[in-house]
Amino acid sequence: MSMVPPGGQPPAGSEDESRSPTALRIVLGSQLRRLREAADVTPDQAAYEIRASRSKISRMEHGRVGFKDRDVADLLTLYGVTDEQTRARMLSFARQANTPGWWSKYDDILPDWFEVYLGLEGAASVIRTFELQFVHGLLQTEAYAHAVTVLGHKAAPAEEIDRRVSLRLKRQDAFTYPEPPQVWSVMDEAVLRRPVGGRAVMRAQLDHLTEVASLPQVTIQVVPFGCGGHAAAGGSFTVLRFAEQELPDIVYIEQLTSALYLDDREDVDHYLEVMNELSTQALTPARTARFLTEITRET
Repeated sequence: MSMVPPGGQPPAGSEDESRSPTALRIVLGSQLRRLREAADVTPDQAAYEIRASRSKISRMEHGRVGFKDRDVADLLTLYGVTDEQTRARMLSFARQANTPGWWSKYDDILPDWFEVYLGLEGAASVIRTFELQFVHGLLQTEAYAHAVTVLGHKAAPAEEIDRRVSLRLKRQDAFTYPEPPQVWSVMDEAVLRRPVGGRAVMRAQLDHLTEVASLPQVTIQVVPFGCGGHAAAGGSFTVLRFAEQELPDIVYIEQLTSALYLDDREDVDHYLEVMNELSTQALTPARTARFLTEITRET
């Protein structure tokens, strides 16, 4: 069974769009960092070679910026990479990494800090989330997404709201890819009890959760009020895991006007420990399905 986003059909070219340029940038940046360290070159020396700052080298090595052919070629020379096939492969990789993602058409409403997340989400093989207030964007209906968007952008004109909702629903195209990500969403009971958009919108959203919970690539669990406090009371977060070995797990924590991206192993391990604890405290997926049905009847 494949999931089609609410109101849509599987997009043309889904397989190509699933290849995230953000992930490619991170992989290439990691390779450049290893080459620099193997050549015993400091970030300052690398920066001087390409007429840039140390911070730009850091951004390149973390995949936070695009790559210029000249910069990559000069760095490869500095690092002693002379094999023409290797150089050609890495330069080709850099050009692929510079390809605009599908979200580029939303540049007028898309902050830079969230653009990074869209690229990572699109490349992830496993997406584990904990939500304290709203249903995760990948699991929202159009009406629910509209209500959530209005809450955060009350002064925005209707056209902008529609574009923001369109962007959110476009993310759900990932479910139609040949190899869709595994989505494991744990949510506080408060998410289900908060009537975002009104009773009718919330009832439809609950029905949608019940539907998607039956998909093999989706796992939904609810942490009921009866559990009392829990380790993630501080807020929502997402852990992204990738099929590419070069990519580390990344924890994403969204704030009102920015976001944190954590890839330090100690930080990631702490959040994974919390996520595992939440999954243990939460109702099982089967019990969650029955719980969703119960709440829907009450709504």
